[in-house]
This record gives sequence, structure tokens and C-alpha cells, in this order.
Amino acid sequence: MVMMGAKDEQDSSTKIGLEIHCQLTSLQSKLFCSCLCNYRDKEPNKNICPICCGLPGTLPLLNKAALELASMVSLALGCRIPQNIMFYRKNYFYPDLPKNFQLTQYNTYGITSIGVNGRLNYGKKSSRIRRIQLEEDPGRLVYESNGINIGSSYTLIDYNRAGISLVEIVTEPDFSDPKDVRIFLNKFTSIIEHLGVCNTKLEGSVRCDANVSIQGGKRVEIKNVGSFKDVEKALNYEIARQKTMSMHDIKIQAETRHWDDTRKVTKQARTKEEEQDYRYFPEPDIPTILLGREHESSVNVKMPELPDERKDRFIINYGLSEHISQVLIDNKELADFFELTVKIYSSPKEIANWIVTELLRFTDDDSLIEAKMDSSVSSQTFLFAGLKIGAKHIAELAKLVDSNTINRNAAKMILTQISKTGEMPSQVLARTNVLKTDDKNIISEAVESVFRTEQFALRDAKNNPNVANFLLGKVMKLTKGRADPKITLHLIKTRLDGLS
Repeated sequence: MVMMGAKDEQDSSTKIGLEIHCQLTSLQSKLFCSCLCNYRDKEPNKNICPICCGLPGTLPLLNKAALELASMVSLALGCRIPQNIMFYRKNYFYPDLPKNFQLTQYNTYGITSIGVNGRLNYGKKSSRIRRIQLEEDPGRLVYESNGINIGSSYTLIDYNRAGISLVEIVTEPDFSDPKDVRIFLNKFTSIIEHLGVCNTKLEGSVRCDANVSIQGGKRVEIKNVGSFKDVEKALNYEIARQKTMSMHDIKIQAETRHWDDTRKVTKQARTKEEEQDYRYFPEPDIPTILLGREHESSVNVKMPELPDERKDRFIINYGLSEHISQVLIDNKELADFFELTVKIYSSPKEIANWIVTELLRFTDDDSLIEAKMDSSVSSQTFLFAGLKIGAKHIAELAKLVDSNTINRNAAKMILTQISKTGEMPSQVLARTNVLKTDDKNIISEAVESVFRTEQFALRDAKNNPNVANFLLGKVMKLTKGRADPKITLHLIKTRLDGLS
């Protein structure tokens, strides 16, 4: 049994490496044929052709656009692009491979993959990128149990995905803490979203396998992980499992294990293949591709603004704090929403505060990052799905607060309402009584009412300087947030001074 009590602190003896698979979903066609890249929502085995299936006599034709997008990913992750690239056959026999081999890239006989020797900074740490390879995705296996192949009497195969363009990012084993892995994956996702190469909300568009070993032992691969949060959970479990086995002198096998999301454990799938088992050899139907020195320069010109650059711009141009800027750029959709709102009403600090501090409260805690890999999330999911709020709503709300038409408490009440109805804030104002009042007579009446009901607090006023703020809260509640806070606090303090 694996003891999962207090979390053990990860140390340098734990080594974790990642293999991230990212589909290039912005393409129109597959990697080596003209079948559609968008295979989702199609009938099984309808998005295939003789080339996808590897029928005799067919020849693959490389998608030039895929090569360009893969090059963009390589540059964004700090990799070097070689002048020549090659494709190799990776031979293994598995039902989801119609050809019985996968067209991929391989660096043993020279650097010929689309990217090598990169590095990605995340927080105050960084991880080396060993290589990035452009390859074709296999088909999909659909188990009767709708999950891991446990107790299934049969397995269905859908080849619609076979041949989809995919980049695999292989890191060095530079991680020792699963929490760092999750932070790294979130940073990577933000980058590919800003590049525009992948819609991370599509089912299966980003997948991550993790390799973990302890104390220089055998490497165990974890597959079938559905979200970044589960990658962290799976790694924590696997590290604890291996440490428990090591404590009891049980030999750790080199194997592939699947993450069982229901039981929150890893389960043995198969013994892990060695590299020589795949019998790599150059693809004879695709000659060496000469990219030349100009290729990297031409791709650089087309590179969009990346998250770190956008963060610096938010700090310099909008005057936002580093923390607020980081929260915004961590999710491209959120950053885009912010900039669209600022175009409507130019008050960036106020708008950023409303989005980060208030609007995000309406989303699930992990919705910004779990939607990246969650297979249940549909392609139509929007960041604020279920909320009837757009940029124009936040812009008008910020303007009403800036102009002192309403105070912040009243604005929060309006935000809650418009998130359900989709009304503009001004419409809510027109039919409700939430306008801020600075009428001292009205506020004085509310203060006197609170003083009559809060006698215990008044007796404590001499010894407790926080009583004034407590009474302010009571007045704001009584006036439903309409009272001007500055005037109210002044009247309360004046009234308290008169009591002493």
C-alpha cells in the first residue's frame, strides 16, 4: 500500500521528464495527405484516405504549413532549427496505427528534428527542451468501459485522427517537484495559444506523458492523463509508490503505467519498450528536406507576440502590476478580453482589477487551466461560459465607478446581476435604486440608526480603533451600498469623537 499522508518534499533524487503532444489544429489538412485536420464530430473512420491508412502504392506529401507552425513552436521554446530535417519510421504494432509504423523524427544519426536544445523559463525556474519533433498522430482507441482498458470485452478503433499533424516536445528530466510540472505546462499552453497553432480546448489537442524515477532507478512512464491537475496528482502518487517500494527493497520495473482517474492511482499497462525496439530507419518516400539558413529568419518575421512580451507591454503601456499582468497573459482568452474592454473604455487599471479580482470569481477555480486538457470540454467553450457578460459590460461598469455614479459595493451587486441576465449596467441602474448618494442628511439618518442598534460596539470604541470601520460596514449594508464611503466614515468618526 502506498502511504499518501503528509506530502513528502521532493528532492534532487526525483527526476521527472515530460513528453508533450500538441496537435497543430489551425491547419486545414493532415500532415501527409489532404484529409481534413478537423476530424472531431465526424462519423468514425470517415476522415481517412489510402495515404492515412498506409495502403500499398501511396506516397506521403509533406504539409508545408505544418512545417512552418512546428518551426514557430521551436523558436518560441528557444530551440535551434537545423538546416536539414528528416522523417523516420518508428515501427511498432498497435491497433491505432494503420501503417504499423509512425512517421516521426529521430536524432540518433544526426540532428534532423525540427527543433533541438531549447529552454523554457517558468517562474524563477527553467527546463531544458531536448528536442521537438514533427510527427503524425495515431488513431483513437475507444474502450467499452469509456476509459482505461479494464475489463473491456472489445475495443473500437477510429482512424479519423490518424495522420493529424502533431509536435512532440521532449524535455530533459529537469523537474523534481510535480507542482513545477503543472506551472511549466500552463506556461507552455499560454505560448501555443498566443502562437495560434493549437486550440487547446479541443478534445485531445494537448496531451502529456510523464517519466519519473527516484534515486537513479528505472524510469516509469505515466500515460492516459486527462488534465494538468491530474498530471500533478499522478506524479505525486507515482513518486510515493516508488519511494514505498524502495523502502521495502522491492525492485522498480521500467514500465508504462496508466493513470486511473477514478481510483487516483497509476496502474501497470505494459513493460516499457527500449529505443532499439522501434527499429527506426529513414522514411524512403520523403527525402531529406533542406530548410537553409533563410528558413528561421522567414519564420521569425511571422512570429506573433508571445506571453512574456505581452506581459512586459501590459506593465509598460497600461501601468499594470506584474502580478495582474501575469494573471492576464497566463490565459490568452483572458488577455484578449482585457484588451478588447480597454478599447471600449480606456481605464486599464480599473478594468484589469474588475476582471482579475471580481469577474474571475464567477469561473471555476481551475477553469482557466483545466480546460486545456479536459476531454469533456467542447470546442465552443468560452472562458466565461454560462455568464452573459461581454467586454462592453465591464467597460460600462468601470466607467460608472470611475465617474462616481455608483460605488464599488453597488457595482459588485450589479455585476452579479448582469452575469445572469446579460443586461447592461445602465439598464440595472434605470430600474433599481443603487445610485450612490452623498446627501449628508440621508447618510446621517443611517448613521444614527446604526448607532442605536450597535450599543455594544460604541462602548468598545475607546479601546478598539477598528470600530469605525465596523460601523461603516453596517451603514453600507443598511443603505444597500449607496452611501458614499468617505462621507459616511467622516460622519461616524465625528459622531464617535462626540461620545468621548
